[in-house]
Amino acid sequence: MKLSGLLTRHSPQLPGVTGVARVERRADGLLRRVSAGDIAVLDAIDLDRQTAEGLVAAGVAGVVNAAPSISGRFPNLGPEILIGAGITLVDNVGAEVLRAVKDGSKLRLHEGAVYLGEKEVGRGIQQTAESVADQLIQARSGMSAQLEAFSANTIEFLRTERSMILDGIGVPRVDIAMAGRHVLVVAAGPDHEADLAALKRYLREFRPVLVGVGGGAVALRKARMRPHLIVGDPRDMDEETLRSGAQVVVPADSDGYAPGMERIQDLAIDGVAFPAAANPEDLALLLAHEHGAELVVTVGMRAGLHEFLDRGRSGSNPSTFLTRLKLGDTLIDSRAAAALYRNRVSTGLVVLLLATAMIAVLAALVGSGVGANYIDLTVDLWHDVVNWGKGLFT
Repeated sequence: MKLSGLLTRHSPQLPGVTGVARVERRADGLLRRVSAGDIAVLDAIDLDRQTAEGLVAAGVAGVVNAAPSISGRFPNLGPEILIGAGITLVDNVGAEVLRAVKDGSKLRLHEGAVYLGEKEVGRGIQQTAESVADQLIQARSGMSAQLEAFSANTIEFLRTERSMILDGIGVPRVDIAMAGRHVLVVAAGPDHEADLAALKRYLREFRPVLVGVGGGAVALRKARMRPHLIVGDPRDMDEETLRSGAQVVVPADSDGYAPGMERIQDLAIDGVAFPAAANPEDLALLLAHEHGAELVVTVGMRAGLHEFLDRGRSGSNPSTFLTRLKLGDTLIDSRAAAALYRNRVSTGLVVLLLATAMIAVLAALVGSGVGANYIDLTVDLWHDVVNWGKGLFT
């Protein structure tokens, strides 16, 4: 009998959260690679809501942030979402962790420390619900300074892009007819799939032009709808989405260089560049407006005060404010559209009302003195019709 198995010493289970490390400085690139049980390692100051919701949806076990997840500039919601989902967040570890941790290595988080095996390679602050709440309270005091900076950025954006915002100069022509039609613009924002599903009645009645922005194009395909237009960097999209038959609009630098255009050309897909400093969501809205859309309905594109201040959301928030100001009353959110359709009288209710009215009329006839005469007349008429029909076949 061999005793080797009996004599093997089992190492004790080390405390903390373990998982495979997925290392990416940029959050958007990281979200495309993480999966359930991974530990995401990124560098994102003021972790935004959209990134946090993407990490929660992926099912990560933990998040290591090289930067402060709440800097105090404004009360961003990302850390609160992660903690609320039970995900371990180790904060403000320092940029060295991005070099010390290799993608695919086994990582362990415990009490603010980052371990490779038993070796500590970084240390930060493990956030809790209480610590995040305290930091958010302090961050609210920085709102006024952030609003001033936002106002200055908006004025600067208007100075550099005023011809596009005011006159539509530089907005490319596309082959999709939008004049006088409704346009539905779908982006991969908060609850975008649920909001899209809530628009079934609206979609059946108006059959709008479908525009997918980045991951919004994937959401349309998942809902068994083919986008007419795709706006975004083709390098961030799968080939099946790009080959769905839609025309692709590729964001470009002000000098016209669009890095993603190379992939479009390799796939022999119809694409056009859109040189502008605005983010892809706003480019999609400007396209719809300049091509004469009667109404633009947005999905996954929140634009509240926090979204305007959150630089991590898209990087060019002054464009969001000015674009929405330009579209004015032609722009509505999908939740408003869905609410309007929920409040409309349903077909079933109309049938019920008609049936109730007919029963009331019949009851009135029966109760009146002439009701019996109408009933006898109806019966005689029915017999005449039956006899006439029999005569046709004899």
